[in-house]
Order: sequence, then structure tokens, then C-alpha cells
Amino acid sequence: MNRNQRREKRIHGKARIRLSAVLGMLLLAVLLSACSSNEDSVFHTGTSAETTASVSRVPWDYRVVESTVGDLIGSDMTVLPDNELLPNDGNYATGDKIWTLQFMDAELTTDADQKNEVRLSAWTTIKSYGTQEAAAEDLKNLKVSITTDVDLVGVYKTKYQEKTRNFAVLELPSGNRIKQPIDDKRYTALEKAKTASVVLEEVHDFADYDSAYAKFRGWAK
Repeated sequence: MNRNQRREKRIHGKARIRLSAVLGMLLLAVLLSACSSNEDSVFHTGTSAETTASVSRVPWDYRVVESTVGDLIGSDMTVLPDNELLPNDGNYATGDKIWTLQFMDAELTTDADQKNEVRLSAWTTIKSYGTQEAAAEDLKNLKVSITTDVDLVGVYKTKYQEKTRNFAVLELPSGNRIKQPIDDKRYTALEKAKTASVVLEEVHDFADYDSAYAKFRGWAK
């Protein structure tokens, strides 16, 4: 084999190597393309739909309960019938009738569609009063009724077994959305409206008055 033949053989060999490399890269590209359309693949680069939820704890309700002082323990007292321990701020004696303020909060889970799931706590006694009037005065400041306009997301109808029902979806000041049943007259009045006049009950946190949660309590008109 002369020098020209050996050189031609090397050129053909290099060409075959380049062709094999190109074919290998094309095959890899095809495989990666197939994998990227598969959401289970590690090569998947698309965005998957994920639902995010926010969880918050909000003040939910208060009530005034007639109670009786039980045992005295140092500067504290037990409150019957639940035998809860409270500071004896009023210097009460065993057997005295008192009124107590009880508090309930809620764990509020809001999903991506602004729908709420509410999980209520048990009632907790937080303060005692010597008179029912003093307890009612505090309660009046912690649960405040207001009339205001809120955003109206929209109204819609549903039909089941030949019965039609109307609903309005409202967005409260907290950003949460609620669904309320309405009659035909209110449906017509709200069908093209952007806001609705409602009555809200603002429930304030006893320890942090600026923290409050608004609950729908009816239509203002």
C-alpha cells in the first residue's frame, strides 16, 4: 500500500467516525424530546399544575357564660363547671356567681380559588366579671357589627331535579370568598353589579385588637 492509499484510508476512517458521532447525537436528541413530554421523566421541563393553600389562625367568636367560683389556689381560682383556672382578679370567694368571657379561634385554610376550610378550636375562658353588664360591654367591643360594600365576584344559577337555586359569590375584606344563596329578586338586582351592600361582624382578637376577622351576617338592603 503506497502513501496515497494510506492517506485515503485515514480520511475515510475519520469520516465514518464523524458520521457515527452525528447519528449518536441525533438519537440522543430524539430520546430527550420524548422524555421531556413525559411528566414522570427526570428530563421533563414543563410546568405542572400545583395548588397552593395558605393557612392562618383568626379570631372566630366570643360568648359570655354564667359561672361559679370553685376552689381558690393562691392568687388563682377554678371556674365551674369546667374547672378552668383563672386569675382571681376580682377577689372572689368560693361559691360566688360570676360571668366569664370565652373565646374561640379558627384555623382558616384558603386554597388557590379562595375557597375556605374552617377548623374551629374549643372554647377557652379568658376573663371573669363580677356583673353580666361588664361582660356584655367587653363583648360589644370585641364583636362589632358594620354595614359596608364588598366586591361582588358574580351570581349564578344551579338546577337539580327541576329546582333552580341562585347564589352570589362575595369577596370579604380579608380576601376570602363566600357563597350565599339568594332569591330571584336579589339575583336580578345583583346580576350586573360590581359591589354589594352587606352586614359584617368584625371579630377582634382579645390580645391584639387590630387583628380581626370579618364574617358575613346578612344583606344590608
